[in-house]
Amino acid sequence: MTQPPFAAPPSLDDIALLAERALAEIPPALARHIKGVGIAVEDAADDATLDEMGIESAWDLTGLYHGTPLTARSVEDSGRQPDLIFLYREAILLEWIENGEDLYRLVRNVVIHEVAHHFGFSDDDIARLEAEG
Repeated sequence: MTQPPFAAPPSLDDIALLAERALAEIPPALARHIKGVGIAVEDAADDATLDEMGIESAWDLTGLYHGTPLTARSVEDSGRQPDLIFLYREAILLEWIENGEDLYRLVRNVVIHEVAHHFGFSDDDIARLEAEG
């Protein structure tokens, strides 16, 4: 399915729809483990998030998983905040413009990267898997 052409820069809602589509396409065996993980789309990461991540520019952060990875959960967990995947529209659009990649494919890659964090993978683990594939 190709994405529709955009007459204006894709909105927060446009990015959210692409992210929801990406989540819906995750195989059922994995999808059952991400039920309840929400998607939040913001224009850019705030300064506190960038400082916490050690990132200098909001243009360098396209997504962020905020939650407790499945590998770190305990049956004693209660009152935990819901897991959220944040997508940062402006950084995604900058990468889209710079690379010319299909926007859905780019959003899908960011979503899958953040879902991998939900499953307990580190950035180094993800980079190794991407290099192997």
